[in-house]
Amino acid sequence: MDRVGVDPRPGQGLRVTDVENEMRSIGETARDSGLGVSALRFYDRAGVLVPAWVDPVSGYRWYAPEQTDEARLLARLRRAGMPLADLRLVLAGWSGTDTDLVRGLLETHLRRLERGLADARSEISALRAILDQRENPMPTSPPTASVRLSFPAPALAAALDAVRFAAGTDPGLPMLAGILFDLEGDSLHLVATDRYRMAVARVDAGAHDGPRVQALVPVPLAGAMRALLSHDEPVGLTVGGDSVTLETGGGRTAGQCLDHDFPDYRRLVHLPSGRRTLVDVPVFRKALESGPVRTGEVSEQDGTSHDLSVLRVADDGTVTVREDGDDHPDDFAVDRGYLLEALEAGGRERLVLEFGAPTAPLAIRRPDDASTFSLLMPVRLDG
Repeated sequence: MDRVGVDPRPGQGLRVTDVENEMRSIGETARDSGLGVSALRFYDRAGVLVPAWVDPVSGYRWYAPEQTDEARLLARLRRAGMPLADLRLVLAGWSGTDTDLVRGLLETHLRRLERGLADARSEISALRAILDQRENPMPTSPPTASVRLSFPAPALAAALDAVRFAAGTDPGLPMLAGILFDLEGDSLHLVATDRYRMAVARVDAGAHDGPRVQALVPVPLAGAMRALLSHDEPVGLTVGGDSVTLETGGGRTAGQCLDHDFPDYRRLVHLPSGRRTLVDVPVFRKALESGPVRTGEVSEQDGTSHDLSVLRVADDGTVTVREDGDDHPDDFAVDRGYLLEALEAGGRERLVLEFGAPTAPLAIRRPDDASTFSLLMPVRLDG
């Protein structure tokens, strides 16, 4: 690249002072160090790792070759959770000869982490004791009563299609590995969540006037149910004891419910009103699939790499997918794959996107059905 500087002679302006082909772009430095581009920008603004040169016209950052090693060091310290103030001192000591300072800061941080882990263990033990006191010795779900209801096959099929994508797959959280069938009053709600997204759908339950009944249906059994719902005839759904049965004119499927209590989803779906905008789903899907994506960003929730789409809502309600390097405090970053699945599950040519704060879930709603929607947790961008 050509490095451009200012000629000190009056009236001369900008000139090429030298050529430094060894300089590395911010993208190359991110790839080789393990730090995301947004993290490098954040650490530049914080004065921790300042690029060797910034293009005065484009604002693009360029790094000297030796700064790649510093970025790798910074990535390790970041994964270890070192505070920003200590990061500055470690990098300063590392680039000099003050190894005692670096060792001291590392040991201090390790002791801090050990104390934090001990405190966390203590608090979690206390919470477990509280849970032990609150637990009902008799399982609250699956239900012990037997209930049989009739539903139109298309309505139940549409509800399953709207929620199945959000079911959990983490073996450590078996209570999320199913779809909750929650029958209360005249409504059957189907709910699924994997912590990072949640989907809710409602089916009219008619004249059910009994007590609330819940059943946690394993995902494979829910799939078998969906396979039977290919016609327009009414179907019978029976929830009894620890099992659930679906009967149609063309077949029958039954199985055991999961012996776990599903989270109280109703506490999670009441969100402050946000900014709503109506999107044309095919057009928006194409923009997501062909637009810019941030590859390799790391989610705070699970520590794994995700392909992110960064969204921004204009004053006229237009939603755009933003380029890397064009960050704004109100931008909303979300897992692109999750968003595409939610759009597909929405089942409409037009859907309402509701944006709250950048740290609040993104709601995807049907304009004609407020009881069927999904929520996606955002991924925080550094800085």
